[in-house]
Amino acid sequence: MRAIRVASAALLGVASFTLTAPTAAAADNQVTSPVFSVSPSTVAPGGRVTLSASGCNTTATATSGVFDTVTIRPGSSTTAVVDSDARVGAQYSVQFNCPGQGTGSFNLTISGGRSAPTIGSTATATATAPGPARGGIGGSIGGLNAGQLAAGTALVVAAATATIFVVRRRREGRQH
Repeated sequence: MRAIRVASAALLGVASFTLTAPTAAAADNQVTSPVFSVSPSTVAPGGRVTLSASGCNTTATATSGVFDTVTIRPGSSTTAVVDSDARVGAQYSVQFNCPGQGTGSFNLTISGGRSAPTIGSTATATATAPGPARGGIGGSIGGLNAGQLAAGTALVVAAATATIFVVRRRREGRQH
């Protein structure tokens, strides 16, 4: 009989802590993939290209063997200067990374002659899936919800009260 009381108190305690454990709730139910672009997609050595990562909620990066790594702030674009010793006729890969949202890759073609922007020559693509979700609480909780906190507190108080009640009742039953 005593084992049943102890087991039920333990079960009630475990259930209360399980139900009050924080859940990872997405603050924004609409997950969008960023759209990366390189403009122009063909440029002469020493020329400038405009890089953008629209839809990226964090600072994105763009890297290539033909220019230094650049950062792209959310909601903006940036320019990069192509190395003056880039091989004419070669294609260089431009890798975009939007942490937590996706990556993208483009080919940038190096043309011959002087650097002059090519109008209407833009490469655009949608990001690939970033992969599985990262575990842990670090940053996965968007904010505190007063309703959830109140419900969790109520469950913990109820479990503690039930445990005290069962323990007191057991002590009273032993006194004869």
